[in-house]
Amino acid sequence: MIAILETDDPVRLGFLKMILEEADLHPFIFDTHSTYRQLPNRLMVPESEVEMARRLIEEVEKSAT
Repeated sequence: MIAILETDDPVRLGFLKMILEEADLHPFIFDTHSTYRQLPNRLMVPESEVEMARRLIEEVEKSAT
């Protein structure tokens, strides 16, 4: 698994996870239960899906602005 995004924004994280799942990718949110919330949550995907996931995130975030 490769981290493609680190954020403390749970809405952004959930939205991007949904987008990746709709594209038949296999995202996983890591560090959601860190004890002191000092670590940002990480959106991770299998290594074979990294390029596609990054491309999708870039497209979605460009269209949102």
